[in-house]
Amino acid sequence: MKSVFLFLGAISALLAVAFGAFGAHGLKNILSPELMVTYQTAVNYQMWHALGLIGISIIHQQNPESKLLAWSGRLMFLGILVFSGSLYLLALLNIKELGMITPIGGVSFMIAWALLAIFSTKKPQKSRYNSARR
Repeated sequence: MKSVFLFLGAISALLAVAFGAFGAHGLKNILSPELMVTYQTAVNYQMWHALGLIGISIIHQQNPESKLLAWSGRLMFLGILVFSGSLYLLALLNIKELGMITPIGGVSFMIAWALLAIFSTKKPQKSRYNSARR
């Protein structure tokens, strides 16, 4: 596979569009306004972080040895699963206890972004790719 993070980001974005359309057309008359806002929050965070994953994949292809980028991508995807996933389930099943795990996904997002920020401050290393081009 060319890039796991690109694949996960693209699939996450595709599902965000599908879930958003389902929410707008299939759930608007079923969910309460409060639960609809919860559902829309899940869709929004999923799409933004899917795009973040795609960005990480592009940078990671240029820096395949970076453990910071690898962990950033893993945590970004974990955040999508836990944060958005728990909000989808909360909205659809109206089980308030699911909201207790949502912050774990939020922390995953924050750590993922922090790792990406830390990576951005690192001095570029000579890679095999750059050395071969000279």
